[in-house]
Amino acid sequence: MLMAGSRARCLAWRVFFATFVYASVIGGGAAAAEDISAPLKQAQAALAAGDYAVAYPQFKEQAEAGNPLASFTVALFHEYGWGRPVDRAVACIWFERSAEGKIPAGEHFAGDCLRRGANGPPDPAAAARMYEQAAAHGHLISLCSLAELYVAGEGVPKDVAKGLALCQQAAQKGITTAQVRLARFLLDGVTGNPEYPQALQILQVAAETDNPEAQFLLGRMLRDGLGTKANIDLAVGWFERAASKGYLPAYLPTAQLYYGATRDPRTGLLPPDFLAKSYVWTSALVRRSDESADLVDAKRLLAELRKEMPPTWAPDLDRKVDEHIAGLATPPAAAR
Repeated sequence: MLMAGSRARCLAWRVFFATFVYASVIGGGAAAAEDISAPLKQAQAALAAGDYAVAYPQFKEQAEAGNPLASFTVALFHEYGWGRPVDRAVACIWFERSAEGKIPAGEHFAGDCLRRGANGPPDPAAAARMYEQAAAHGHLISLCSLAELYVAGEGVPKDVAKGLALCQQAAQKGITTAQVRLARFLLDGVTGNPEYPQALQILQVAAETDNPEAQFLLGRMLRDGLGTKANIDLAVGWFERAASKGYLPAYLPTAQLYYGATRDPRTGLLPPDFLAKSYVWTSALVRRSDESADLVDAKRLLAELRKEMPPTWAPDLDRKVDEHIAGLATPPAAAR
């Protein structure tokens, strides 16, 4: 059974979080990047080890001394709730300070803060300027956030063609999140009608890089026959790959396709592994989400599965659900 859930994977995400900010220091050159990262080595090691109690005060001390890279990392503590409650308003204060120091990812997040009005009225025009600045400093996914403003006419003159061209610049650089966002524009029909074949082509490339959102969207297109002939076997495979990474929208369609598979014409029963997989993904959704729009349908399906599944299966399958949930880590939102 395809399930995510290893301690190594959790550690990998922490290391990613702890290191990707350093790759964001582009504008000042290698020497400047080393100058601001050198005082953070011990804090960086603690963060990579998941020791938030040790890492946070070290980053905070450097941030208060004016280190913009430390400010960005302090913002991440508050944005993601590393060792503390999530507080996005406080995170935005620190993102803004990192943006003042020309940290490209900090500029991007500061743009998000301005757009939603985290600490004041929403200011999409200022957000657009911040996204432009972040992109100019190398944070190319910011072009897709800027594209959203042009597509919506939010803070900038409405210009769908310009918006798509901006996001396409990032997508053509092989940035998977940009490819997914471009595909969503095309699926949403921002040019007037959905452009399914083009979106399908983009998602096929992005899904192969193991992006769970791309895998989910590709699975949906294959299930529904959008831009291609419907193929349920391929669809469930992509849905399950996305679900295994903790992508919540993929859980229910994975479970539904397994439960809706062809039954034995003599007994009316599902293949045992299909029944088990449907139970696991439905249970995982019910366990993980209190607010998902799929929750009502998931609870209904779970009740049906419990009627059909031998009770002796439950302990082992519930352990698999436990392992999957325990092994999940929150994916980074810095590349939004």
